[in-house]
Amino acid sequence: MEKRRVVVTGLGAVTPLGNSYRAFWEALIAGRSGVGPIQAFDSAKLTTHMAAEVKDFDPDSLIGRRDARRMDRYAQFAYVAAREAMADAKFPEDADVRARTGVIVGTGIGGIITVENTTFEVGPGQKWDRISPFFVPMLMANAASAQISMTYGLKGPLYAVSSACASGNDALATAYDKIVLGDAIAIVTGGSEATVIPTAMGGFCSMKAMSTRNDDYAHASRPFDKERDGFVLGEGAGIIILEDRDFALDRGAHIYAELLGYGQSADAYHIAQPDPESRGVILAMERALLRSGVTPEQVGYINAHGTSTPLGDLAESQAIERVFGAHATHGLAVSSTKSMHGHLLGAAGAIEGIATVLALENGIVPPTINYEIPDPECRLDYVPNVARRVPELRAAMSNGFGFGGHNSSVVFGKYE
Repeated sequence: MEKRRVVVTGLGAVTPLGNSYRAFWEALIAGRSGVGPIQAFDSAKLTTHMAAEVKDFDPDSLIGRRDARRMDRYAQFAYVAAREAMADAKFPEDADVRARTGVIVGTGIGGIITVENTTFEVGPGQKWDRISPFFVPMLMANAASAQISMTYGLKGPLYAVSSACASGNDALATAYDKIVLGDAIAIVTGGSEATVIPTAMGGFCSMKAMSTRNDDYAHASRPFDKERDGFVLGEGAGIIILEDRDFALDRGAHIYAELLGYGQSADAYHIAQPDPESRGVILAMERALLRSGVTPEQVGYINAHGTSTPLGDLAESQAIERVFGAHATHGLAVSSTKSMHGHLLGAAGAIEGIATVLALENGIVPPTINYEIPDPECRLDYVPNVARRVPELRAAMSNGFGFGGHNSSVVFGKYE
């Protein structure tokens, strides 16, 4: 029996670069930065004063006041992105189809805004009676998946994936398996995160993980550049509709690309630092190629994890060289879109998956902006500053790595 094939039929995005997947893509190709001074709170006491925040997002008008106030911001993002993706896919309203459709949305942290707000509300006076009855449903990591399932009557597999900054990729991988195994005919998947708040920002500042280039927000996220000094925190959601290819063809769906496979691994090294020998990252990419049936030379583009941290970017570059050999420096384009939208943690793999899919469909590779001073230890083609037309692009990889040593790579192919 031939293995079921998995295709992409719908896209939805809420990002620092725009609140639709089309606006997101146009900003990427234009090389526009979504980074600016923090608007959500006063960051004066922190060492970092910038973030890539979602703009012009009014949950009351987009979702409805009553429902919006029963969702954490991360779930609101996912809800709105899912609505766009379902409409984009022209997903059937047939009850039997929806009974075989699942929801798997990744998040690294979940409803942390709800936790922080409630903590302040309770206060030192321990006013426990001030806790909302929606506190637990709002903070749950699975809340975004549940809200989408209830809204559209989707009764297939339903849960969240949480593996730090690999969550978005791991959600795609899990959804892929569910369809290949026949457990679902379609999955609404992706990732969402909303952590531009004092506690999360303060934690990353204490780790010295974020850029402190506070005099030049737009140029602070500079993956692979010699002067990189840390990541810029972002927020938002990306939702992708995956379907069994035969089902998608039968209903006449537009197919953006095919999800060919994935690879996962663990560093088993350190809770926050990458393995300096990149062994886990190498395994994830090798396993992704093997499962996808794609040779290294067939991959024309990698949307890198590329967070703009000194150690992380070096480890990823070295791993790509090891896996792709001579092709890594002769014909392989590698870019980090985090240079524009910042690091969305558990949502990163989802919106970067959307960028990878659109690169394949349009034959255009988004750039790494702010790449000004080459790092002699990072020797790849990072598509510096300007998008590039690559009409012959047939296969592309998207990488996602997370604290805890989580490594996840997915491979998409141009659908023909």
